[in-house]
Amino acid sequence: MNPIERTLRALDRFQQRHRVPGLVVGVVKKYGDDRGGLLAALITYYGFVALIPLLLLLSTALGFVLHGHPGAQRSVLDSALADFPIIGDQLRQNVHSLQGSGLALAIGLLGLLYGALGIAQVLQHAMAEIWNVPGVRRPGYWPRLVRSLLLFAVLAAGLLLTTAAASLVGTALGGPLARVGGLLISALLNATVCLACFRVLTPKEVPVRALWPGCALAGPLFTLLQAFGALLVTHELRHAGQVYGFFATVIGLLSWLYLAAQITVYAAETNVVLARRLWPRSILQPPLTDADEEVLSSVARQEERRPEQHVDVSFHDEDGGEGAAGAEDDDDRPSGPGT
Repeated sequence: MNPIERTLRALDRFQQRHRVPGLVVGVVKKYGDDRGGLLAALITYYGFVALIPLLLLLSTALGFVLHGHPGAQRSVLDSALADFPIIGDQLRQNVHSLQGSGLALAIGLLGLLYGALGIAQVLQHAMAEIWNVPGVRRPGYWPRLVRSLLLFAVLAAGLLLTTAAASLVGTALGGPLARVGGLLISALLNATVCLACFRVLTPKEVPVRALWPGCALAGPLFTLLQAFGALLVTHELRHAGQVYGFFATVIGLLSWLYLAAQITVYAAETNVVLARRLWPRSILQPPLTDADEEVLSSVARQEERRPEQHVDVSFHDEDGGEGAAGAEDDDDRPSGPGT
């Protein structure tokens, strides 16, 4: 055994014997087993696709609002929107340049609907993958569509609630107290909204109590991410040039969305690891721990696509003894979804 492997083995033994390091390793390993990076990338893509038509809608709405209203034009020029790259330059040079368009409004609404439905479908797929739901037990298109609409309702209610709470705190308190109070309330509301969204997206057989830990972790992280995003747009991009500001905005937006997707996936993975006690995991194999075998078995069984299909999983011992390794389809077994 070389020194590097000896060191890694020692670290592996340490994390397996201690709860917190073992839990962290378990979550990270489960994230890798479920291809969490790919799931986060899909969420980021559809989130970006939904934001592009949203910006089109914003430009169109500004065109309708500003046309023939000098007071509204002055308010926009005095707002932070005037410092936003490209759009801000256009507003400062000619505030009358933005025009409302019915066609642009229709295209923006259709694009927003496509992107929003896409991200809702991807989120449902991600939760099914994370909880290793067999394909045969996953809902069809129409139930997923109903869940998507319910998710939009939950997000809209959460947005209104968060905005109202922030306004109330800002009115009741002033100075640093308002800022601290707003962050605390935002973290609590973000955790609550996350729990409501997870309840919509997660298989119904999973109890609500199993969804709390990840949401309690995600709420403060989402709050920090929101604060960081506001700081980025307000302080870092406002003095950027037109071309470089555009690229910085796109890259910053994609990075922000990917971080939000990562928080979402890791929060869900935390829930699964805690609910099923999927730790300790081994960093170096062999040997596999009981949690390793359970995770690998669940990953194999989630590939069941038909009621007639049944997946069995067994593992070799270290010496290659009795037992077929991996997963295999056995058409001679009784039909059933298999869990």
